[in-house]
Amino acid sequence: MKFNKETFEIIFFARGGQGAKTASELIAHAAVLEGKYVKAFPFFGPERSGAPTKMFLRVSEEPIRTQEPIIDPDAVVVLDETVIDCQDVVKNLDRHESLIVNSKRTPEEIRKKIPHFEGRIHTIDASDIALRIAGNPNPNMVLMGQLIKVTEIIKLENAMRIFREVFTPKIGKELTEKTVQAMKVGYDEL
Repeated sequence: MKFNKETFEIIFFARGGQGAKTASELIAHAAVLEGKYVKAFPFFGPERSGAPTKMFLRVSEEPIRTQEPIIDPDAVVVLDETVIDCQDVVKNLDRHESLIVNSKRTPEEIRKKIPHFEGRIHTIDASDIALRIAGNPNPNMVLMGQLIKVTEIIKLENAMRIFREVFTPKIGKELTEKTVQAMKVGYDEL
């Protein structure tokens, strides 16, 4: 589903430490740059690194008043496909909405795990792409590129700009550019 309604809602399913929070916050910053309104917040308990987590992101053309967790997402991003085995990642996703999964498997293979889901499934081996390009198997930026392509929620150029602004001082120009390239590959792989 493309960003074409008042509020667009996304849930990121991941394991702690995979970067779902970073990805959703970067999208939020890019959306603000484009004049949109956002709410991004995590949902997790006392879990530790590696435990299942959720990150909620709302993007809107109008001010967002609700602070409630998202219960009817327009898109879902799964950073670790093993989360599908312990979380209902397609709850309330309909046939017009999208599931994006970091996986070596095909969409048809993922559908066998969730046969009741009739929507679009996009798979991408984001961990491998990130490892090849940036030297780190963290899938978040590759999946962010894919999400931007699928939903058109923000412009890719703005996501890359925000990433450069935030991360160049932290990780250096070379790694920043490699990671931006991984994001672009995620966008182009669809």
